[in-house]
Amino acid sequence: QVLSLFSLCGWGWVSGQIRYSVVEESEVGTVVGNMAQDLGLKVEELPGRRLRLGSEENLRHFAVRLDTGALERLDRERLCGAAASCVLSVQVVTENPLQLFRLEVEILDVNDNSPSFPTAHRSLRIAESAAVAARFPLESAQDPDVGTNAVGSYRLSPNSHFSLDVKQLQDGKLFPELVLERALDREEQPELQLVLTAVDGGSPSRSGTAQITVQVQDINDNAPTFDRATYKVQVLENTPVGALLLRLNASDPDEGPNGETQYSFGVHTSDTVRRLFALDPHSGEVRVSGALDFEESPFYEIHVRARDGGVPEMEGHCVLRVEVEDANDNPPEVLLTSLLNPVPEDTPLETVVGLFNVRDRDSGANGVVSLEISPNVPFAIRSLQNHYSLVTREYLDRESTLQYTVDLTAQDGGSPALTTRLTLLLNISDVNDNPPRFLQPSYDAFLLENSPPGSLLCTVSASDPDDGDNSRLVYSIEGGHVQGAPASSYVHINPDNGNLYAQRPFDFELLQVLPVSVAVRDSGSPPLRANVTVYIFVLDQNDHPPTILHPASDGDVPAPQRVPLSAPPGYLVTKVTAVDADAGYNAWLSYRLLPQSTDPSLFHVSLYTGEVRTARNLRDTDVAAQQVLVLVSDNGEPPLSTTVTISVALEEETLEESYKPRDFLAGTKEKPDLTLYLIIALAAVSTVALATVTLLAARCLRRRGRAAASPCCCWLSESPSRDFFKHSSPKLQLSSDGTL
Repeated sequence: QVLSLFSLCGWGWVSGQIRYSVVEESEVGTVVGNMAQDLGLKVEELPGRRLRLGSEENLRHFAVRLDTGALERLDRERLCGAAASCVLSVQVVTENPLQLFRLEVEILDVNDNSPSFPTAHRSLRIAESAAVAARFPLESAQDPDVGTNAVGSYRLSPNSHFSLDVKQLQDGKLFPELVLERALDREEQPELQLVLTAVDGGSPSRSGTAQITVQVQDINDNAPTFDRATYKVQVLENTPVGALLLRLNASDPDEGPNGETQYSFGVHTSDTVRRLFALDPHSGEVRVSGALDFEESPFYEIHVRARDGGVPEMEGHCVLRVEVEDANDNPPEVLLTSLLNPVPEDTPLETVVGLFNVRDRDSGANGVVSLEISPNVPFAIRSLQNHYSLVTREYLDRESTLQYTVDLTAQDGGSPALTTRLTLLLNISDVNDNPPRFLQPSYDAFLLENSPPGSLLCTVSASDPDDGDNSRLVYSIEGGHVQGAPASSYVHINPDNGNLYAQRPFDFELLQVLPVSVAVRDSGSPPLRANVTVYIFVLDQNDHPPTILHPASDGDVPAPQRVPLSAPPGYLVTKVTAVDADAGYNAWLSYRLLPQSTDPSLFHVSLYTGEVRTARNLRDTDVAAQQVLVLVSDNGEPPLSTTVTISVALEEETLEESYKPRDFLAGTKEKPDLTLYLIIALAAVSTVALATVTLLAARCLRRRGRAAASPCCCWLSESPSRDFFKHSSPKLQLSSDGTL
């Protein structure tokens, strides 16, 4: 039977759909279909085109007759089992040209199998006490046929006690059950023989039978009975293992083995109950066998059965309900949800820095938790039910406290109460809130004049209690001018360590004190800064030789000093006057007579006044023209000196004239204001030295109370500092003729 035909021809491949049907169990040689006719092939061409089946699987079931092109030579149950549809795919190949045809052969089921039961003879043991309408499941019959050929009905042989009820499952299968219609009596009929017949729906129908033997058991007609159907008991969760909960009691009025009762857990008892509780099978005592935990389960329902020793056994049931009472055995838990760490030191008040949850697995008062924070910390807790927040209650200062240890203590309401402590280490992060501070309000540095550039003047030092870049300091010279030049042209400061260096040589005669403003700033954002003044005192150095003011040596030949031969010893010939631009000891002058003079024994020079006087009486034999060489030296180290030559003429002169007052300064017409110049020069040097000493003394006295570790003055070298006061105190002398 050709059901449908679809063909598509190409170069050696033909795709189509031809379906044949054949009844299973057909004889070998049964014609399935005429392919040559259905595929449009000529019979006489089949041998030349070598028509054949395309796979070995097809050759197991079919063959092709080349003279007609028909398929030949099936057990459907073996091929397809219980499937509703059984279709085999067949491939047919021809050559010259090469073509492939696809066919389908449907195997049709026939009722060739009878229903059969897994057990041909089955015994049922039913107690005579079985209740009417009791049901007893029976085995279903099996039929490998499908559809209407499968099992379609059951019937039971006629009897006086049982009827047959057949249920149909969702998959269509039938499920037979025996239903007790009348109570059994073993003494009346100890055994019943029943025949169960299964009939399929084929035509003609087939059937199979099973022999059922019902054995009526002697009745154990009294089941054990508990005192109560439900027992209740309360127990603390910390009850020790082995403690007795209660003793169950079930009674059975039967005698002998039928009245012997054993206790056991019911079939619905969980593994947890079996682990936590133990039941004595003989006494019925229920004891604790595991650790009870209220938080794990506050209630247990235990099904207990009491089974007698009868045949068949009978059993009674009861329920034991165990209520576990809470004990305060769980400490509270503090769960950290979120924490801001580190906390910036400029955090405003009431800022939330941490979130916490508090819980306690206990119940009632045992589960009520209070949370407290350690004292003496700038934090507080705010609560909302079991949720807490950690907030700032005081302003933070990293420079005073870098880290806080915050203890959170949770305590429940049990008796005795249980506590849990959570320790938090909160670090305080730095913000740039502290400007740098110099260690001294001002600095003094001392430098010898003419010191080379690059000489270290002193080191200024500042500190910043902030951290990181906020405490990294940079030193600089503030703007300003000294004698018309910027201060930075005089000194230079190392920006990293505060070392202050000279940029040029200093001249004490031009500059005695140089105030320099030094600034320091940190590297924060925004940066903070501070200033300090460094006073640089220039110390005098002996770099100027004495200058002769009298007698003048301006290139003209000075007039000789006339001395009468009658002059007595000590007669004032003249006075050498000199000044020194240096200060202090360097400006102290001394006068000496050089042996290179014409007659060194004739004259004497005062060491400190420079007065030249006769040392003895003059003689006629003395040379009339004398050259007196005077060496003027300062008191520096090394000393500097200047030489002056005085011409002296020895003359005959009356004694009266020799004792006339001689004002050698006033008599010098070329230098009428020599005395005034000398006074002005000495006054200027003395004023500068006195001002320097006063200023230094005031500063040192003001810092006398400070610690020795913070010296008030910076010194370039030891020697100038030691001799500063000594060199800064000029001496004034008054000569016999009134000269200062």
